[in-house]
Amino acid sequence: MLLGVNVDHVATLRQARYALLPDSPNAEPSPRVASLDAMAGGADSITIHVRADRRHMQERDAYEIRRECPLPLNLEMGVTPEMLRLALDLKPDFVCLVPETREEVTTEGGLDVASRAEEVKSCVAQLRDAGIMVSLFIDPDEHQVESTAECAAQMIELHTGCFANATGDDLRVEVDRLILAARMGAGMDLQVNAGHGINYDNLSRLFTVPFLAELNIGHSLVSRAMRVGLETAVREMKEAMAFYPE
Repeated sequence: MLLGVNVDHVATLRQARYALLPDSPNAEPSPRVASLDAMAGGADSITIHVRADRRHMQERDAYEIRRECPLPLNLEMGVTPEMLRLALDLKPDFVCLVPETREEVTTEGGLDVASRAEEVKSCVAQLRDAGIMVSLFIDPDEHQVESTAECAAQMIELHTGCFANATGDDLRVEVDRLILAARMGAGMDLQVNAGHGINYDNLSRLFTVPFLAELNIGHSLVSRAMRVGLETAVREMKEAMAFYPE
């Protein structure tokens, strides 16, 4: 199981001080440097999300990381003409299409592929024509998995936010939903990834979910990095992930 490290929250910290001074020589911390630190810790890819409101990651960050970090780049993006143009110019290795609203603090919930099928299908086709692999960030729902396959995406990323926040009997329900969706996705020849709210404590509870190829984790790693540094935080997560059954 691979680890994609999301460095958006590094940009969030920088923007808290330097959003109005983007060219300041003092602007820090750097998502580019964070990407290199994550690579040193064993990250398998870097994930970034350039949002429409540019609340954290900026285009220049995306191009710097693409240029200077040799790891595969995964661009999370809304299904909009503006972001499609960026992706086709940036040419990341992967794109993950996600829902996006200005009111949310971070991406909450999966993309409703079924209700936006034609729009998503067109976006997927243009990205694939450019040689970019495409994932759809979806809730662990049978209908959404089926819709992803119909849109010709190669991957699903299962939204694990409900799992991460569940306790007691609800946790078992959420794990079962993930198991079913993962099995469905794999049965449709989709690569199965997962992300949102995964941390050092709940990671092992995902080990009963089959076919997981990659986890995309950000907040937990950046939080841990405040104590031990990002390189060590990533290495610790990779070590914990090594117990996922083959």
